[in-house]
Amino acid sequence: MTKQIERVGIPVVHACSIVPISKTVGANRIVPTIAIPHPFGDPAKSPEEEKAMRKELVNKALKALATPINQQTVF
Repeated sequence: MTKQIERVGIPVVHACSIVPISKTVGANRIVPTIAIPHPFGDPAKSPEEEKAMRKELVNKALKALATPINQQTVF
């Protein structure tokens, strides 16, 4: 899906827990996340820690969107 969206000129970030799968499907901007059942969080952490972790991942994804790339890139 990410390749199809990028073909029309919209940059996409694929946030995923398993980077090799993202590479295999052809995602160009890849942001590794925490875990399969909780990609943007960790229920074992306090709400404050989890919020900070989510904020960091979203900021990383936004930075990836703004970064020009020529090949698959893991941020």
